[in-house]
Amino acid sequence: QVQLVESGGGLAQPGGSLRLSCAASGSIFMLYGMGWYRQAPGKQREQVATITRGSATYYTESVKGRFTISRDNAKNTVYLQMNSLKPEDAAVYYCTADVSPERGTSPRGYWGQGTQVTVSS
Repeated sequence: QVQLVESGGGLAQPGGSLRLSCAASGSIFMLYGMGWYRQAPGKQREQVATITRGSATYYTESVKGRFTISRDNAKNTVYLQMNSLKPEDAAVYYCTADVSPERGTSPRGYWGQGTQVTVSS
């Protein structure tokens, strides 16, 4: 089994910053792409940012220039630095990862439990 544990959510003021972390543990042979999604009340879950094992990144348009995704392969951890936060960034943020649990197995996707980000003055 693979577990993804997020941390770093909380309350920030508009214009403020938060840094999310997500550590993968368990049966991991190879950790491929990792990323962050978010879901606000009454809205569909949306992809925020992704990063490949080689650190190629993707950002949804609304966070470009404000959010930075990074990863530490030695620690099986992905980060999301969120700057210049806006009230519309408030949501539950979910970490995802594609993991091969054993040599020769195809990767499958895993989700974390989510961490709440609130942006309010």
